Amino acid sequence: MNNTFPTKGNLSGLSREDFQKDINDKKTDLFILKNKKGMEVAVTNYGCAILSIMVPDKNGKYANVILGHDSIDHVINSPEPFLSTTIGRYGNRIAKGKFTLFGEEHELTINNGPNSLHGGPTGFHARVWDATQINECTVQFNYLSADGEEGFPGNLEVEMTYRLEEEVNALTIEYRATTDKATIVNLTSHGFFNLAGISNPTPTINDHLVTINADFYTPIDEISIPTGEILKVEGTPMDFRTPHTVGERINDKFQQLIFGAGYDHCYVLNKNENGSLDLAAVCKDPKSGRIMEVYTTENGVQLYTGNWLNGFEGAHGATFPARSAICFEAQCFPDTPNIAHFPSATLLPGDEYQQITVYKFDVEE
Repeated sequence: MNNTFPTKGNLSGLSREDFQKDINDKKTDLFILKNKKGMEVAVTNYGCAILSIMVPDKNGKYANVILGHDSIDHVINSPEPFLSTTIGRYGNRIAKGKFTLFGEEHELTINNGPNSLHGGPTGFHARVWDATQINECTVQFNYLSADGEEGFPGNLEVEMTYRLEEEVNALTIEYRATTDKATIVNLTSHGFFNLAGISNPTPTINDHLVTINADFYTPIDEISIPTGEILKVEGTPMDFRTPHTVGERINDKFQQLIFGAGYDHCYVLNKNENGSLDLAAVCKDPKSGRIMEVYTTENGVQLYTGNWLNGFEGAHGATFPARSAICFEAQCFPDTPNIAHFPSATLLPGDEYQQITVYKFDVEE
């Protein structure tokens, strides 16, 4: 643990003392990142949860645009365990918590109906990571996921870096991982964003204007498992190739929206080439003028509109009702290990998993 950078007087009003706790011989802490433009991000090494992202609106007023908590106990006991955390070893769902790799079947912990979700109940979101704050803009997290943890094979060494860029208001997340045994890896950041800023109550994201750079998506069944199809968004409420507000079509009697109780679907991104860092999505809040652009090296991004948020309390008394957040989770496609024609999520010894995802913030004058 290396945290020698000041945390007092941060824009988010968080106290370092509220995030210091001993858990299984590891210490949790608060880390504050700042750049020259005035952007500030607060994170903790429990689940690498992002606690706040402070960015200005069109009038220069700063607000926290990500749903988070104001103490480590609240993070640990959150009614939404994945609230703005890092997700692993496998983001999204694996059908029936089972997959076969090179002839060997593996059984995972079930935590979402009949399925495994986001790495299981004690996945990466519920682990204390080793942390080193490298400079005022950068913190590096490391975690060794043991062979057999939540049913996944192989000792997986993960390194993840949160970095604020200096010349633009952008949070870059870089992931690297290696294994000593064939395994599956699908890491993501489950940021719950609201560009209007969190409050009591936090407003819905129905008027957020969204564009997604995807001609196709992966439809789901009634338990949110991909059918294996890759369908065109054209002519459906899934089409965000041109800007639409979230609320414009979210309640349409369209089977996919009924299955997801709103948007909770993986979009097949239009890529320049495999692994290239490309624009995946743009999100705008018309009232504040805030804009967020999402760039990623991943093939997919899960659009989730906070359909299951239930109004629980977060940081500084803010409350989070249904659809008060929007998530853009860069990732492999869901249930990839069980669908042969989806791009592989297998990681072999000697290879390195890599991902870069960027959340860039600006304002529309």
